[in-house]
Amino acid sequence: MKKLLIRPAQLAVLAFTFTWQASAQTLPADINQKLITAAQGSIVELPGLLNEQLPKINYQKMVLPGPQYIISDDPEYIRVPEAISLQEKVTPGTVRLYVYNVNGVKEPAKITTKIVAVIKNTGTTPMHIRMLKYSSQQPSGNYFQIGKQGLADYFAATPQSNIRTVEPGKILAIDPAQEKFLVKYDDLVHGFYDFVIDQPGEISVVQTDPKTPIATALARAKVLPPKSRSGAGRGLFGVSNYRLLSNDTIDTKNGITQMIIADGQLDPWVLGYEGSTGNMASLAGNYGVMYHTELKWKSTNGKGLALVTWNARSGNNQWCSGMANTMVVSGGKFKEGIIQLPSDRLITKKAPEAILVQVFPPAANGEEQTIHFTYSPPGASCLPTPLIFIPVDMK
Repeated sequence: MKKLLIRPAQLAVLAFTFTWQASAQTLPADINQKLITAAQGSIVELPGLLNEQLPKINYQKMVLPGPQYIISDDPEYIRVPEAISLQEKVTPGTVRLYVYNVNGVKEPAKITTKIVAVIKNTGTTPMHIRMLKYSSQQPSGNYFQIGKQGLADYFAATPQSNIRTVEPGKILAIDPAQEKFLVKYDDLVHGFYDFVIDQPGEISVVQTDPKTPIATALARAKVLPPKSRSGAGRGLFGVSNYRLLSNDTIDTKNGITQMIIADGQLDPWVLGYEGSTGNMASLAGNYGVMYHTELKWKSTNGKGLALVTWNARSGNNQWCSGMANTMVVSGGKFKEGIIQLPSDRLITKKAPEAILVQVFPPAANGEEQTIHFTYSPPGASCLPTPLIFIPVDMK
């Protein structure tokens, strides 16, 4: 199973028959019941509801201070037995690294490799490196599970106290586990890291055979050219964190609304720099970018607000057949925290399936409330993954 390719928003929208208008103030009783009784993270079927043409929430997007952001996902499939799939320079400070590479070697035969991200100290004094967030998964062909679990582990991670040292001119595996992992053909190597360094450095992602020291392979391997047939992109990008604020207060009396993130149009792809060519790079999908979102809402008709998501692009092509994600969402009917989507199975497939993220009860006096959530585009899934807000009767 390959990583799912992003498809442009202008591709044909899935056709569904509406049994009622999105602006209607009353849901069919059976759908309302499903939404208010379902377990958090579970799949609920919402026939006649899911459509990409639902009214959209307008929002402002602000770039937040954040780490230098590097992603290695081009070429996604490393088809050369020994090669460098990414090489970028970083300055002292905080760095975010997202590794998403697959052992794609099949000529003259399929082989087992290792894929390791390393940092070289290019300064003149010892480099000290400390991990702030660490998310590392065993290589696997189950890309959906890796992408979902990778985000869950990242959100749950806390700063480590251990400080490692890299002497000038030397290298260090950013994730020591990667040096031990054996990567079979078509297995995905997935790592998501925030760390801090105090010397300039150079980050490389290297594939070689399991017995070759990474330093040896790094010294002799060539950097592969970017922009292969698959992969979101690679390079050093100018945005790692966004803050999203809604322009208007959501009111349950106005019916269903949706928030569209990471579609490449309403929310354009972030731009960066690819070190091996010196060219500008685009990160198709904004994978690894954190969206810290704040939405104001109120209930002037006494209804609550259910938040669901779905696989809107399931009909585009064979690679969009499933979606899995993880978010951090503020408290409502369910407590605040990290939720894997879906939580009751690996993926959601297509409409009428939706995933219940949270249900927000109305305030007793109808006053304005705030919804917070942290979203990052889910690796291995087609985008966008719309976030839909549905007024529900909770009585």
